[in-house]
Amino acid sequence: MPPEIIALIEKPHLLIAVLLVGALAGMSVERFLSKMRRQAWRERNRWRWERKRTRGNIDSGPSAPKPDTAAPKQPDAADQLRIVMGANFTIQPLLNKSEARVFKELDRIVISCNPGWQVMAQVSLGEILRSKDADAYRCINSKRVDLLLVDENCQPRHAVEYQGGAHHQGTAAARDAVKKEALRRAGISYHEVVAGHTTPSELRRLVETLVDKPTTAQ
Repeated sequence: MPPEIIALIEKPHLLIAVLLVGALAGMSVERFLSKMRRQAWRERNRWRWERKRTRGNIDSGPSAPKPDTAAPKQPDAADQLRIVMGANFTIQPLLNKSEARVFKELDRIVISCNPGWQVMAQVSLGEILRSKDADAYRCINSKRVDLLLVDENCQPRHAVEYQGGAHHQGTAAARDAVKKEALRRAGISYHEVVAGHTTPSELRRLVETLVDKPTTAQ
């Protein structure tokens, strides 16, 4: 037996110390190897964890934005009354001076052609047109025609738009195209009176072609 082993046997405390050091060294080596194996495994599977984490953040993560499904609250009648009572109102002319002149002349000509017909101003398309297509109706609901000719039964027949000098600025032409198409589909004709171009005689000729002759009472 080697003398080193004999010396350790004769001194048990040295043997215990050697065994303890060896055990500690072995445990350290094992922990190191285990750590290296775990690190290697994470590197091989990193893409899976990244995909799961990303999916979790999108689907149900706390930082994911939640859609706002609550519709904005519309004020009820009491709220509307409170708001109105706290505001000031002034009169707004229904027509400007140029439009008013056209309205008076058109009204005079229409009545002379058929007293049963009338001219109405600033009429909402939502009041004279209907559609089962809710989206289409919303497109025209708030739009207006300058002047509307209605027959003796208050049936809308013809729309007349007054085109002032600055009428075609911006998106006016596109808005007019929407109104014109909606009226056409409903069977209401659309006509334009252009400032500085349409003379009173031309306006009369237009009205005479549009207004039905009064029926003779039997």
